[in-house]
Amino acid sequence: MITLCMDTSHVYLALALIRDDQVIARVQESCWKKQSEEIFPRLQEMMDRAGLKPEDIDQMVISEGPGSYTGVRIAMTIAKVFCAMRDLPLYTIGTLALYAGMKPDCRVLLDARGGRAYTAVYDAGKMTEAPSAEELETIQARLSPDQEIIGDGHLVGREDAIPDLAANFLLLKNSWNRAENVHLVKPEYLKPAESYLTGRK
Repeated sequence: MITLCMDTSHVYLALALIRDDQVIARVQESCWKKQSEEIFPRLQEMMDRAGLKPEDIDQMVISEGPGSYTGVRIAMTIAKVFCAMRDLPLYTIGTLALYAGMKPDCRVLLDARGGRAYTAVYDAGKMTEAPSAEELETIQARLSPDQEIIGDGHLVGREDAIPDLAANFLLLKNSWNRAENVHLVKPEYLKPAESYLTGRK
């Protein structure tokens, strides 16, 4: 069973090939606002390294957001078209859950622009605080000093901590959500649409 994993929801272009229960190839590189340009060349390079062809892919899993309005849609659109054309299973996973992986008691922070961040708390893969888009001041006011921050820690005066997203795709295999209808898969947005139109991204 070959699974293609893709995340283009944030700053990174993250791609992975999983054979059964092993990551056999991966790409993870900072690619802000260039995911649409880089994703196909990187996919081809990764497939070549693994000695695979597109027809070898049995299923796909993508992050569904929250994240960049355009970025989330890049991987999602590719996956929906590919899976619809070949009648393959498509799975989704939340971006914040993907970043948290199986870390104990960690808060994920991803820059939502405009002085806000997407945030949620997870404990060993279980959500303990639901995803939201909040002002940085609000988030910082309730941070505990010993809680690990995953993602854009610099937003609250901590170090950035970017996980191995390919490894996390695999670790969270039991949390993948299969789409009943690939055509109905939609991004998860935590901000009203007008915020994107006014530049608060």
